[in-house]
Amino acid sequence: MTEAFSRKIVVVLKLKESEYNMTKTERLLEAFKNGEELTSKQIQARFGIGNARATVSALRMQGYAIYANPSTNSKGETRNFYRLGTPSRAVVAAGYRALAAA
Repeated sequence: MTEAFSRKIVVVLKLKESEYNMTKTERLLEAFKNGEELTSKQIQARFGIGNARATVSALRMQGYAIYANPSTNSKGETRNFYRLGTPSRAVVAAGYRALAAA
């Protein structure tokens, strides 16, 4: 085994180690930051989160702009795909107005 190859193995193992130290919510947030769009069922299956809607709501309360985009398949079934986005200026302005009024 070459030295460069063994260094790569160590780096991969360290990355996996840090992933295990993350909470379920942190792992979900990382997936959103990587540009993934996920349904509630995908969130439950992949991260072991029982109530995906509550977790998404908690992330929103922490200030992350998570959007639910509805999508209808050919059978007429509608599902929400959650994704992390950038809030519009109007949304940011509304937030500042709400803070100023409080």
